[in-house]
Amino acid sequence: MALFSSAHDVITTPITFSREICRLIYNRCASCHRQGGSAFSLLTYQEARPWAKAIKEEVLERRMPPWGAVKGFGQFQDDQGLTQEQIELIADWVEGGAPEGDPALLPKLPESGQKPPPAPAAAEIAVEGEVALKTPVTLTGIHPAKVPEGSSLMVTAERPDGSIEPLLWLYNYKSVFTHSYWYSAALKLPSGTKIQVTPPAAGTVALLVKARR
Repeated sequence: MALFSSAHDVITTPITFSREICRLIYNRCASCHRQGGSAFSLLTYQEARPWAKAIKEEVLERRMPPWGAVKGFGQFQDDQGLTQEQIELIADWVEGGAPEGDPALLPKLPESGQKPPPAPAAAEIAVEGEVALKTPVTLTGIHPAKVPEGSSLMVTAERPDGSIEPLLWLYNYKSVFTHSYWYSAALKLPSGTKIQVTPPAAGTVALLVKARR
């Protein structure tokens, strides 16, 4: 983020940091962008204001937050990606002069050092190109196993009845932000389901399946 916003922009928007923008930052950015975090803090208006134009650029390009998956293609826990409405809200705030608003409207600062819940135990099934399931599985998540830097790929499941289940769509993959994608609800896939990675040579993913007892 190398661009800075002028301190003398004309205010033309009712959207403010204190009322709308800070809540997005607290919910989507604070795990990294805080004092003692892995990136510079954006938790106060004084900290965020100089970066306003850079924030707009990063979210419009979907580089931040670094969720990595295209939103709406699979339903995941703790999805940090912004909705189109949230992206437009940030863009409108910046284009309107990035006003602070009334500090009295600020919510409580998010707590730091919160640990994510432990990942559920799972066995792995590697998929490169296409794999047909030999047994029924309960799919709890998916992990980019061997994906080249900057590549994009789509993973789908085609059930024997012809129905298609979207599993994961990675866009402009960044290995530094690698993480597993856990589904909001486990997916039950019958024997004979075809798991496909498109394009076929884009990389390898690991299906995270509930271990049988």
